[in-house]
Amino acid sequence: MQASASATSSIRRLLRRFRRNRRASAALEFALVAPIFFALLFAIIETALMFFAGQVLETATQDSARMILTGQAQSASYSKQDFADYVCNNTSVSVLFDCKKIYIDVKSYSSFGSVSINSQIDNTGNFINNMTYSPGAAGDIVVVRLFYQWPIFVTGLGYNIANLSGSMRLLVGTAAFKNEPYST
Repeated sequence: MQASASATSSIRRLLRRFRRNRRASAALEFALVAPIFFALLFAIIETALMFFAGQVLETATQDSARMILTGQAQSASYSKQDFADYVCNNTSVSVLFDCKKIYIDVKSYSSFGSVSINSQIDNTGNFINNMTYSPGAAGDIVVVRLFYQWPIFVTGLGYNIANLSGSMRLLVGTAAFKNEPYST
């Protein structure tokens, strides 16, 4: 009986000593909180970078659409490839994006009421590549859209902003305008 009581008291003393010792508590708390903290930090950085890339794409769309708006692309007989080269060489797109992976869609309409903009993502999350290049004539309504499939890396802990299959986010820049009355 005596041995059992002394064993119990030594266990109690050991537990009290363990409870009073705070030397490793900060390391233990950090080990518990660090994965969640870093996951949140990386998700914030990735989201900010994605929004920045979306803004760069939108700015590039507006800048390159000005070539069609003023009739410069039509007067110079730009092909789809010529316009793609202009987008990559004369805007800030080449800093963040692989120019070979930018999709360009230029469509012209007779009136703003006839403009139809469809989603480029199908029901299974795949990108629909049905791009055309029709810059229109003077006075036509034109919609210029640039697309880029941005890779998403932080998808854990229930945070997934991908809207394409394969952990990708479709970034879109759009400009809609009426061509100026230029002369060819």
